[in-house]
Amino acid sequence: MYTAVAFDAPIQKTSRNFSARSWILLWPLLIWLGGFVVAPTAILLVYSFCQRDEFGDVIFRFSLENYQRAIEPTYLWILIRSVWYAILTTLICIIAGYPVAYFIGRSSQPWRGRLLTLVMIPFWTSFLIRTYAWLLILGREGFLNAMLKWLHLMIAPLDWLYTWKAVVIGLVYTYLPFMILPIYGSVEKLDGALIEAAQDLGARPLAVFRRVILPLTMPGIVAGALVVFVPAIGMFAVTDLMGGAKVPMIGNVIQNQFGQANDWPFGAALGMTLVVMFVIAYAVSARILQGEAAS
Repeated sequence: MYTAVAFDAPIQKTSRNFSARSWILLWPLLIWLGGFVVAPTAILLVYSFCQRDEFGDVIFRFSLENYQRAIEPTYLWILIRSVWYAILTTLICIIAGYPVAYFIGRSSQPWRGRLLTLVMIPFWTSFLIRTYAWLLILGREGFLNAMLKWLHLMIAPLDWLYTWKAVVIGLVYTYLPFMILPIYGSVEKLDGALIEAAQDLGARPLAVFRRVILPLTMPGIVAGALVVFVPAIGMFAVTDLMGGAKVPMIGNVIQNQFGQANDWPFGAALGMTLVVMFVIAYAVSARILQGEAAS
């Protein structure tokens, strides 16, 4: 009994010292979150309950008028359209990104780094340059129409640019790497012995994928869906450039409220609406992961 007591004290002391050092190391992160996440969100929340006077100045008076405007049919339809585009973008990224991530994750070690480099190459250039490149590709005299004409697959040029299709293409191109990387992290940790065991027990490839591979890689899918869905709702640069301001999303409306309209309280209310949607998306993803873990 005395020997156990003698060894318990240093262990507890080491645990307390480790906890204190951990909090010290976390301080930079906590300061960054407080200064660039919590404080701006709090300011946005305060502004969302304010009003403007007849001169356009902000009056710090509690009011729900901005949130009532946010659910008007015009803005509500734009919000629904933004959510739909974000969902469509997420689904396309999952369908296109999962095979790529699985192939990279199951490749040999030397090839993984090379293939991941190919996925990361788009980040080596400016986002605006890559978006403007799509304007040249999707234009009436662009590369896509020229290729289809050369292959004799069309009679008249396709009008893809400045439509919702171009917006979705731009969103998928922008966020596809953010879907591939989390799924790759789950695939890399996948135990190949489990797949071999399922095959040895007579499971067909589709059954192996549905009952073994998919559940084990679901955390990566959920993480990738969250990383893609959340910023896709508020994206405004892609819709401005590739949509030609003809397909506005909620991000464009918020930008206009803080810029051209100079209506900061209403823009803040729309921003807080997005924050609530982000919290809901995170809660849904957490519930999905809990369900997968329980099963």
